[in-house]
Amino acid sequence: MPRRTRRSLQVAAATALLVTAATACNAAAKSDASDSASGSSGKSFTLVTPDAVGQNEFLKLAVTGVKAAAKQHDGSQKVYESTDTASQQQNVQAAVDAKPDVIVLVGFEFADIVAQQAEKNPKQQFLIIDACTTKTYKNVSCAVFREHEGVYLAGAEAGLLSKSGKVGAVDVLDTPQFRRYSDPFAAGAKKVAPKTSTSTRFVGGQSPFDDSARAKEQADSLLSKGYDQIMAAAAAGNYGVFEAAKAKGAYAYGVDVNQCTSAPGTVVDNVIKRTDVAVEKGVESVLGGTTGTTVSYGLKEGGISLTGLEDGVDSSKCVIADHKDVLKKVEALRDQIVAGKLKVDDPAAS
Repeated sequence: MPRRTRRSLQVAAATALLVTAATACNAAAKSDASDSASGSSGKSFTLVTPDAVGQNEFLKLAVTGVKAAAKQHDGSQKVYESTDTASQQQNVQAAVDAKPDVIVLVGFEFADIVAQQAEKNPKQQFLIIDACTTKTYKNVSCAVFREHEGVYLAGAEAGLLSKSGKVGAVDVLDTPQFRRYSDPFAAGAKKVAPKTSTSTRFVGGQSPFDDSARAKEQADSLLSKGYDQIMAAAAAGNYGVFEAAKAKGAYAYGVDVNQCTSAPGTVVDNVIKRTDVAVEKGVESVLGGTTGTTVSYGLKEGGISLTGLEDGVDSSKCVIADHKDVLKKVEALRDQIVAGKLKVDDPAAS
């Protein structure tokens, strides 16, 4: 499972409470050499990632977003790939020194660093994706996601596909913020199949974000009671959930990126965060003069989606690709949410 999946679940809590994590300094950065024409008279953008991009789809989408912004504004772009908590600070400093029009950063790892830099460099514009600073700054804009809307749609798929009428979830912790990945799943299932029984198990323990064994145990406890559709919101423990589901011939759902490739035939669909959309729209907003705000991206804005609703679903290795009838019903629910006719309750809302 991509490290980003683990961190995005942690960010769900961090952004809801505007809590941040501190980082330090080192020198293991990697810069993308494929910058757009540095001599361009257009705008300049720098993206800093918390990890190496590699095959991480979550971060690859962010790169796509900053490149699209550069192309749209006939400008230049640079990508700094961090390798650890230390290089993150080094890369942010390098970005600030270059003075681009907008510095884009992905993840809660950068919240404290940006807060410090924003105070020192009030004329530099920052855009944080999937997190925010505790304090509001006029030169720091934030983009967060309404994950619960996508989870609701995944739950609807589960309700329509369940043969036992029992739909469950394995979540990291029993808090309102993390219940964004489980409560809406149950609500979506009951929307399409009112008699559906639902239940959630929590990983907990000393390492709730990294404990595949405990996650598997929680999944097994649901499977033993006949639950045949399980939302996997156990961060790095999702592998354990997938393994348990596969062994019992049941099905699971992933988060953040396409996890169907991790367990073909077992993972039905995934709640996707479109970081490219958040980057493009966030940059446009900053350049338009709207700064210092936090913008939420959900189904309406195209910031949240399902693999099943995206192009390429037929080659995604997701089980949902074989259920076009279910996708049509889910598309109808999505349209209702986008139109404001159907409201999905947010467990983390105050």
